[in-house]
Amino acid sequence: MRFQTKNAHDLARGDEKMHHIGTKEIETDRLLLRRFTKADAQAVYTNYASDDLATKYLTWPSHQDVSVTEAILDTWVEGYGDLSQYKWAITLKRNPSEALGDITASIPHEFEKIDACEVGYVLSPKLWGPGYMSEEMKAVTKYLLKEAGFNRVIARHDVANPASGKVMQKAGLQFEGIHRQGSLNNSGIIDTAQYAILKEDI
Repeated sequence: MRFQTKNAHDLARGDEKMHHIGTKEIETDRLLLRRFTKADAQAVYTNYASDDLATKYLTWPSHQDVSVTEAILDTWVEGYGDLSQYKWAITLKRNPSEALGDITASIPHEFEKIDACEVGYVLSPKLWGPGYMSEEMKAVTKYLLKEAGFNRVIARHDVANPASGKVMQKAGLQFEGIHRQGSLNNSGIIDTAQYAILKEDI
């Protein structure tokens, strides 16, 4: 008789395994995080995708025309058929029809075997300040770790944008170090600060 033995990864994390559940609605005190629809194109374009201030530290350029936004939204909406896609529109609960930002969990190939993902986000500048980003970041990391079964969630920011680091800290992520000249965004080659949270941390 043959017995199946657990590897070191299983022993370290117990029997819980990652199981993709896709993008489900998440409510916080002030926000509703939901799936994008094609009808969101104009709001996405106007509120942040065409705003150079909003995209300054991002890896994609500002949209020069709403048709660019429409084409990208088409791929996002189609992508919801894949349960490994985690992409939310950030909206206020009092006006859930208006997309004011987005938050995404991506899974690079090298992260798959360690049940990890990387979260990135953008928010309309008109909502900067009152703590909306840390509120949604905390809710999304809890969803990813507790419901989707990820073991590790990381986030990175340009060191020239310390406000993003404060968002990560308030959401419970721990600082792990600086990657010198480790990334590229709309500002050029940059140093990035990395934060992370584990399932055991929450």
